Amino acid sequence: MRRRFFVDEVRNGQAEISGDDAAHLTRVLRVEVGQRYEISDNHQLYLAEIETARKERVVFRTIEKLPVIEPPVRTILVAAIFKFDRFEWMIEKATELGVAEIVPVVTTRTEKGLDKAAPKRLERWRRIGVEASQQSRRAHLPVISEPARWRDALETTAAYRYGLDEQESRPLAGLFPVGRSAGDTVALLIGPEGGWTEGEWASAREH
Repeated sequence: MRRRFFVDEVRNGQAEISGDDAAHLTRVLRVEVGQRYEISDNHQLYLAEIETARKERVVFRTIEKLPVIEPPVRTILVAAIFKFDRFEWMIEKATELGVAEIVPVVTTRTEKGLDKAAPKRLERWRRIGVEASQQSRRAHLPVISEPARWRDALETTAAYRYGLDEQESRPLAGLFPVGRSAGDTVALLIGPEGGWTEGEWASAREH
């Protein structure tokens, strides 16, 4: 199975990876001229061949477009921010499972200090999304939004929205309507350590 890489753009049948990412390809993965890989510009997927493989510059030439298999539904995780090591693991696994968007949320019970530190982590979180997307052979990168306040996060548009609560016992599979159709968006609200407050649940029900 061919490796898959993300590129900024494909122009006139060519794409380029530079800097540290190119160095990783040439020094660690040891890519060479003539080898074929799959590349995505986050819109289309291509079979491509390496034309140039230098220390800090790798150039691909596209050969053909490849079919893109889309998930049956578009899933958004509206996730309360918790300890960063666990939150980053969540981003990685959610990406591998095909989640389309992750909205980090500051809630009442978000651990003190994480709300201010979270914006500085955004670039790292998006990098984790890229690496997990390549590892799991996604065609599109997940959207990882800037940290939002709870009230703003509730404005997330979705055909179906579900709040996950450790005090409830209804199986998750039973929450999804039988009549949902391909292309529907499902938002899952994931609470912080300690769970949602009554006020947060009340405001969620209002939406």
